[in-house]
Amino acid sequence: MAETNTFDVPRQTAVLVGLDLQDGTNFSKSIREMKELADAVSIDVVMTVTQSLPGQNAATYIGSGKVEEIRALVDELEPDLVLFDNSLSPIQLRNLANELQAEILDRTQLILRIFSERARTREAKLQVESAQLAYFLPRLVGLRTKLGRQGGTSGSMSNKGQGETQIELDRRHIEHRMAQLRRELNTVEQERATQRKRRASSGIPKVALVGYTNAGKSTIMNAMLSEFSTDTVEEKSVFEKNMLFATLDTSVRKIDPGQGRKVFLLSDTVGFISNLPTTLVKAFRSTLEEVKYADILLLVSDLSDPEYRENLRVTEETLSEIGAGDIPRIYVYNKADLASDPDIQVLHDPTQDTAPAPGSFSAPQSESSRRITISAKKRTDIERLVDTIEDAVNADRVECDMLIPYTDGRVLDALKKNSSLTISGYDEKGTKIHVFCTKADFNRYNEYVI
Repeated sequence: MAETNTFDVPRQTAVLVGLDLQDGTNFSKSIREMKELADAVSIDVVMTVTQSLPGQNAATYIGSGKVEEIRALVDELEPDLVLFDNSLSPIQLRNLANELQAEILDRTQLILRIFSERARTREAKLQVESAQLAYFLPRLVGLRTKLGRQGGTSGSMSNKGQGETQIELDRRHIEHRMAQLRRELNTVEQERATQRKRRASSGIPKVALVGYTNAGKSTIMNAMLSEFSTDTVEEKSVFEKNMLFATLDTSVRKIDPGQGRKVFLLSDTVGFISNLPTTLVKAFRSTLEEVKYADILLLVSDLSDPEYRENLRVTEETLSEIGAGDIPRIYVYNKADLASDPDIQVLHDPTQDTAPAPGSFSAPQSESSRRITISAKKRTDIERLVDTIEDAVNADRVECDMLIPYTDGRVLDALKKNSSLTISGYDEKGTKIHVFCTKADFNRYNEYVI
């Protein structure tokens, strides 16, 4: 797939600072992920400094001795930035900027920078700006430390210094802009709700790709479009690249597998990541909520990532947080051809549709979940995945006969929109139909079943 965006910008250098709190979290994964996040916005980590402490230093995040060590490194290496592997409090950010005399980026700021560079649609840009302002509002003091605080002025702020006055003006401006953004996002959310209602009325099953960032969701969508779309692939394909957060915007495409299999709508949206900033989760809630309205989730994992089990846990937690924890799902273990584990290579077989094996690559199992191991680059695997989706769609459908009274025409209209049905006859009581509907509709209209 030809890449239409390369995100080529001048590269910067940075010293990365990590704090191991010895709390059971995977510290090495956090550091590795920070380097990948930095690379995603053209930042080269030239030195990594770590420290182990039982808890954060409230004033400077790391210990005072380590601050001095980093200050010496900054003087020697002259990096453009100093990165911190966690979110910093306003006080920590201010104190570190003063002590190190360098531009500081914490994990939240780094992810916000990525989102800012990747946002393409109006909605994504509004969401990113809202998240940025929510982050910077409580940190204005740290941004204005170089301005004086003692000089007097006239008027209502006569007892405030220049810096304090500017902070108040900045705060008012930010709060005003945030109010504007909320109004604009509410309008966009209403438009999105209208689109969802239109798609729901079509009766076409809705399938959503979800998972950790860079697990291969966009690759799967493009592979399906290449195989099963009647439209020009170049016009419908989504951007894909081997990088974190290559995709921010939600894309919905119609997939028609043919051969008697059902047409379905496939959506792709922003990937998840551990410690996803709260401001981003709130700002992108309307986008993430698209997942809540799916009939089936394709929960994609990257089997070539040694930490894919942890990534799967983070994905499950995020789905629960946005209210999508109970939706039927298919666990799609992707990139099996790149995995180094011999057991995975054995499982990557056209006859294996229940992998991974218990005790090795376990995932939650229930009547509403399935598992499949694939490589999105292989046509035969995409065919197998579509067959699995077809099975899952059918598993949520009930075939039955109903008698709809003539006085309840609205029920017949609703079933026509949301189900596949044929009219089998009429009598004095109403219309007889043979219907293939969702379990939810079956339970909703159970009184009409004959």
